[in-house]
Amino acid sequence: KNRGALILVKDRSEGMAVINRVAPEHLELSVNDPDALLSDVRHAGAIFMGRHTPEAIGDYCAGPNHVLPTSGTARFSSPLGVYDFQKKSSVIYCSQSGSKPLAETADILAQREDLEAHARSARYRYQ
Repeated sequence: KNRGALILVKDRSEGMAVINRVAPEHLELSVNDPDALLSDVRHAGAIFMGRHTPEAIGDYCAGPNHVLPTSGTARFSSPLGVYDFQKKSSVIYCSQSGSKPLAETADILAQREDLEAHARSARYRYQ
């Protein structure tokens, strides 16, 4: 009663803009060709594809975890999943020629943050 809305849009583009602005926890693409819309959905917790895939299937039967981003947080967060329980590392590699412009930038930024050791470590790579 107090948690739903019907929003009439003029076309698909406006509809996708509304979806991505709302960033729904659950999104049912209850249309004949949901695959045609999927690539335009940037922000949604769980997306239910087509007229035969109600949200209740996600709640009770489908495999994905049902801990979803609520209140529009799908704009910057994902559903809880197995990867949230795995440790990951970032691996960064610069070539000698590629390092120079990046190190110059890092030097400037580190100086602005008063992180002199960081600035010197970057400066050492391009001088």
